Amino acid sequence: MQPHGGGDATSHHQIEEIAVRTIELKAPLDGVTLPLEQVPDPVFAQKMVGDGLSLDPLSQVLLAPCAGTVTNVHRAGHAVTLVTPEGIELMMHIGLDTVNLQGEGFTPKVAAGAMVVLGDPLIAFDADYLATHAKSLLTQIVVTNGERVAAYHPATGLVQAGVDTVLTLDLAEGVADEAAASGKRLISEAVLIPNPTGLHARPAAVLANLAKRYQARILIQRGDDQANAKSLVAIMGLAIEQGDKVVLVAEGPDAAPALAALVPELAAGLGDEGSTPAPAPATTEVSADAAPAPRPRSDDPQLLLGVPASPGLAVGRVWRLRREEIEVQETGEPPNQERRRLEDALDLARNQLEALQAELRGQADPAKAAIFAAHQELLGDPGLLDIADSAIAKGKSAAFAWRAAFTAHAQSLARLRNQLLAERANDLRDVGRRVLAILTGTPLEEPPAPPDTILIAEDLTPSDTARLDRTRVLAFATVGGGATSHVAIIARSLDLPAVAGIEPRAMDLADGTPVILDGSKGSLRLDPDPAEIERIKTLKERLAVRRANDLAAAMDPAVTSDGQRIEVVANIGGLDDAARSLPLGGEGVGLLRSEFLYLDRTAAPTEDEQYAIYSSIAEVLDGRPMIIRTLDVGGDKPLAYLPMPREENPMLGIRGVRIGLDRPEILRTQVRAILRAGEGHRLRMMFPMIATLDEIRSVKGLVEEERARLGVGAAVELGIMVEVPAAAVLARQFAREVDFFSIGTNDLTQYTLAMDRGHPKLAAKADAMNPAVLQLIAQTVAGATAEGKWVGVCGGLASDPQAVPILVGLGVAELSVSVPSIPAVKAQVRAYSLAQCQALAAQALTQDSAAAVRALVPLDY
Repeated sequence: MQPHGGGDATSHHQIEEIAVRTIELKAPLDGVTLPLEQVPDPVFAQKMVGDGLSLDPLSQVLLAPCAGTVTNVHRAGHAVTLVTPEGIELMMHIGLDTVNLQGEGFTPKVAAGAMVVLGDPLIAFDADYLATHAKSLLTQIVVTNGERVAAYHPATGLVQAGVDTVLTLDLAEGVADEAAASGKRLISEAVLIPNPTGLHARPAAVLANLAKRYQARILIQRGDDQANAKSLVAIMGLAIEQGDKVVLVAEGPDAAPALAALVPELAAGLGDEGSTPAPAPATTEVSADAAPAPRPRSDDPQLLLGVPASPGLAVGRVWRLRREEIEVQETGEPPNQERRRLEDALDLARNQLEALQAELRGQADPAKAAIFAAHQELLGDPGLLDIADSAIAKGKSAAFAWRAAFTAHAQSLARLRNQLLAERANDLRDVGRRVLAILTGTPLEEPPAPPDTILIAEDLTPSDTARLDRTRVLAFATVGGGATSHVAIIARSLDLPAVAGIEPRAMDLADGTPVILDGSKGSLRLDPDPAEIERIKTLKERLAVRRANDLAAAMDPAVTSDGQRIEVVANIGGLDDAARSLPLGGEGVGLLRSEFLYLDRTAAPTEDEQYAIYSSIAEVLDGRPMIIRTLDVGGDKPLAYLPMPREENPMLGIRGVRIGLDRPEILRTQVRAILRAGEGHRLRMMFPMIATLDEIRSVKGLVEEERARLGVGAAVELGIMVEVPAAAVLARQFAREVDFFSIGTNDLTQYTLAMDRGHPKLAAKADAMNPAVLQLIAQTVAGATAEGKWVGVCGGLASDPQAVPILVGLGVAELSVSVPSIPAVKAQVRAYSLAQCQALAAQALTQDSAAAVRALVPLDY
C-alpha cells in the first residue's frame, strides 16, 4: 500500500523535536473570542471534535495561526486542518452548517500538503454572503488530538489577526519526545465503505478493537470530519454510510504496520455480513439517506400499531413505566478526587455488567450476552472519557462530567438517519445511566410491576429488559426502538412478546387498562372483547398444562410406544446451560458451541483456559456424553481479533473448519485442550462445515499428531457436521472416516435451497421441512447406517414438534435441542410408535412443499 498521494508523500509530515513545551497560536481572524461551550452546535459545544475556542469574525481571510503543514482542505472550502511542528493538529471551521453551501462564498488559498508560516492566508470568504446563507459566522479553532495538550489558555475579548495570541497550549509531558520518536504521520489510500448499513456498532467495534492493538494514534477521516479510530462511540458519531470515501491517518512508531493491517479490513467491511468491497473510483458523491418510513398508525381507536419486535401473544393490563431523571451536582471536589470517583464507578459498572452477562447466559442464548460485552466496551471508550476528563479538569463533578459526555454522544447518535446507529443511542444511555446511578447513589431498581403486566414505556434499555420480572411482566411495548434494537434481541431470546415503535398515545393509557399485545403483528388491542380474551387465555392455559406435564415426565427416557429409544441431548453455550439441562431431562450435550470461549475478548483463549472449561462442563454432566464442536466462525460470525480475508461471499468462503485449516495454530490449541479434557470423560469432537474428504482427512491427521505429542490414550470419537449437500450426498464415504454425524439443519437448509436464513424476504421460505432437505437427511442416515455409524440432528429442526416424528422415522438416533425444549421433545417422541414415525417419514419424502409436509403432523392447539 502506498501512502496517500504516492511516492514520498509523507516526508512533509515528519514531526521535528523541539525544546519548548508551550505553543502560542495567533488569531487567524480579527474578531471577538468566546468559549466553545457557547457555540450553538452540540458537536463543538460538547467538544466532540476537540477543545479550543471560537471567534466571531470581523475580517474575511482566515490566516495560519502558526507554522505547520496543511493536511486537509474540505471540498466545501469552509474548513482546513494543519499540523504544527510539535504534532498538534488544528482544525479551523468557518461558520456553522456552512458545509451545506457546497463551496459557495469560500475561496481556498492552500491545498493539502502545503507548508505554511504564521500569517499565510488559508481561506478567503464572503462574510456578507455567509451572513445571509449560513446559521452563523462563528469560527472554531479546535485541537483534535487533545491527548497531547496538558492545558488550554484561551484569550478573551477583541483580537487582531496575526498579531494577538488567541490560544496558548501547554504540551503534555513527553509530547515533543514522543513526536520525535514517532517518525512519520501517514495517510492511507482512500477507501469506499462497502458495509450495507455503514459503520454501525459491530463493524465500528471491530475497527476500534483492531486499532487498539497499535501504539499509533489512528484517526478515521471523511472530508474534514475525523474520529478517533479506537473509539466505538466516536466512529459511530461520524455516521459513515455505504459508499462514503474515508482515509485512515496514523501517527506513531507503528503507523505503517497499523495502516497496512487496518486498510484492507476496512475495505473488506470489517466482517460485516453482506459487505462486498466497493469498486474504484475513489470519488463518489453519496446522496443523503431517504427519510425513514412513516410510523404505522391505526384508524381504529381501540388498536395501536407498532413494529413487531418479539413474537407471541399476551393478555394483561397496562402498567406504564416512567423514569425520573437523576439529579447531579455541577461543581466538584478537586479534579484528582473526581477522576478517582469516576474510575471507581466505571469499575463497579463493569462488575455489574459481567454479572448481567452471566445471568443472561443462564436464561437464554449466550450470544445475546455479547450485548453487555459491548456495553463494557463503551465504559472504556476514549471518546467518552476524554469529554468527561475535560469537564472534570474545569472543576465539574464526576457525575456532571459523565452525564455531559454520554448524553451528548447519545443525542448525536439518536439524530442519525441510519436506524441501526440511532438505536445504539439507547445502549449508550443504558451504560451512562448505570454509571451515573453509581456516582450519585441512586438505585437502578424500578418499582415492582403488578401481576399480569403489559408494560408500556417510552423506551427500555437492555439492562431493563434483562431484569424484568417474568412472573409479573407478560409482554411490553415501547414508543422508541425497533426490531433491530438490542432490547428486541433480548426480548426474543427470553421468549417475551414485544412491540417497538408503538404509537405515542400508548403512554396516555390509564394503568390497569385491559389489552392484548400481539408481538407477531406489532399491535396492542385496547379493551378487547371478553370472548377473544377467553380464547387466548384458554389456549395459554392448555399450553401451560402441557408444559407442566412434559416437565413432570422430563426425567423419563424418550422411548416410542413400541420401544425405540431416542437420545435427547442439549445444545449449549457454556457451563450454566449444561447445569440447566440436567433437571429438564437432558441426557448429555449434543452440541457445545465453543465460540462462547472466543467471543467478547481481544485474543484467542489459551489451551489451559479451554481445558478448564471443557473439564468443568464434563464434571457437571457426570458421565453423560458431550460433543464439542470446534470453533465455527467466519461468514456471519467474525471475531475482532481474527480478521477474515476479503471475500465476495463470506458464507461460501473461509468459515467453519476452513478457518482451522487456514489458521492451524488456533485449531491445534483447541484440539489439545479437548484431548486433555477427554481423559476420564465421555467427550467427542466434531468439525463444522466439512465439504470434502480431504478436509476431514487433514483434520484427522492433525488430531493424531496432537494426540501423539500429548501422549494421551485413545483419541476421542470424531464426527462431522453435515451442513452442506456435498456431505450428505457422500455420506457413506464420510462414514468410513468418522464415528458419527450431526446434521446442522439451519445451514443445510440455506445451502440446499440457496436461501439466506436471515434474509427478510426469504427467511420464511427457508423451511427445513422442505422435502429436498428431508431427502438429504434420509440420504445421510442411509450412508451412515451402511457403515454402522449413527446420526444426530443438532439444528433448529430437532426442536420443532412437527419435525420430531419425521426425524425419528428417518432413522435419526439423537436429537440435540435447545435447553428449554428438552421436556417437550421427549414427550413428542413418546406420543408416537416407531411404525407411525416411519410411515410419516415415507409420506414426507413424497410431498412437494414444506407446507404439505407440516400438514402431515398438525399441531393439536
